[in-house]
Amino acid sequence: MDQALPLREPRREGIRGRVEIELADGSRIVDEIAVADAHPLGARPFVRADYVGKFRTLASGVLADAEIGRFLALAERLPELTSAEVGELNIVATGLPVAPEGLF
Repeated sequence: MDQALPLREPRREGIRGRVEIELADGSRIVDEIAVADAHPLGARPFVRADYVGKFRTLASGVLADAEIGRFLALAERLPELTSAEVGELNIVATGLPVAPEGLF
């Protein structure tokens, strides 16, 4: 029988992160954060403009500027989209460099 995972409230709990790095000399760097900076309870909570900026930054060089704009225009109207427009929320990446052989 499948056991349900306990319900969590990430909006209140945050998303914890921990990193441990072992250097060549054997020393370790360890750091931890209880709440991501962009989380609503974090040091710099994101607002819509931050999410749009992050998307633009990550998509730049991967998607054409026109495709970035097309997707964002649809996403901004999400509550009003028709079912056909919801189907257009997929991004279309064209002109990407071909991966070298053996990568996968």
